[in-house]
Amino acid sequence: MRILVTGATGVVGTEVLAGLRAHPLCRHGRVTGVARRAAPGVLSWELGAAPTPAGLAGPWDVIVHTAASTRWTLTRAQARQANLLPLRAVLALAGRGTHLVHVSTAYVDGVRAPEDLRGAEFEGYRNGYEWSKAACEDVVRGEHRGPLTVVRPPLIVGRRDTGEIARFSGPYTLLQALVSGLAAVVVGDPEGYAEIGPVDEVAHAVVDAALSAPPLLARTEVVASGRQCLRLSGLLDVVCTTLDEFRADHGAPPVPRPPIVPTETWNRFFLPLAEQYLSPLQQQAVRLLAMFQSYTSMSAPFEPTRQVEDPAAVMAASVRHWARSRPRLALARPTPWTLLGA
Repeated sequence: MRILVTGATGVVGTEVLAGLRAHPLCRHGRVTGVARRAAPGVLSWELGAAPTPAGLAGPWDVIVHTAASTRWTLTRAQARQANLLPLRAVLALAGRGTHLVHVSTAYVDGVRAPEDLRGAEFEGYRNGYEWSKAACEDVVRGEHRGPLTVVRPPLIVGRRDTGEIARFSGPYTLLQALVSGLAAVVVGDPEGYAEIGPVDEVAHAVVDAALSAPPLLARTEVVASGRQCLRLSGLLDVVCTTLDEFRADHGAPPVPRPPIVPTETWNRFFLPLAEQYLSPLQQQAVRLLAMFQSYTSMSAPFEPTRQVEDPAAVMAASVRHWARSRPRLALARPTPWTLLGA
């Protein structure tokens, strides 16, 4: 079996490549990993911007497409360049018999943001990443003529047992904001659902899809906690409690638990009144944390096909690993906000 894995040095791709290469079914096959930059056992290919390297010509038996820019700050043009053009390059390597396993995001099927958050640029999606992943799903469903599996994970954190992850991004921004004091408040619905998934279980779903019998029709796998999903208040409790345990073990005081301010209250009243008094750094933090608002205010959880059990334990393991990996940050003394001119 000839398998191609794109984005093989990314958060999901790293786990998927290792899982495929270790699987007995791939013992006599060929699993090739590609990424923008070469790494041990991974070839360099800038998907969508450079010609296909020699030896990667298709068709492949299976293509696992994990490569993506997950930045929430992408413009529409940047999102198209980062995610849609690489997909076109991948499809050029697929034949009618190629099973394409496409890693998307669960939020392409979630509640879209109000128009006043980002305007019409992303057609109601929360950001350029979500918009581009929805567009990618439309492309693969409309243009790929072979078997297709779409895997939709939620926000991804570390491995269930150890909390390990290839790169700290996305939800980990909140941890740094808490210990630095930049998260003076958390904006969202305290009872809103906050879906997370451990990277190893997301990777297992992808590997299982890649090595299972190809579907006759397109299938979709959703990795989520469903009704076991953490609420925002519960997620914040887990994060603060775990950070405080680490800090206590190292003689540092606990992190002040920021209040949760409902999204509408924050956007309509607090932010307009305070914005003129914020420093440039505080304004940048507000803009960055604002991108979490709709992710922490979901009125209903996702319906999983792959259940994530005990998400609180998953989050705690991820926080512990982050703290051990970034001890200076994790033990920092939060700096309270001060208003300019106050």
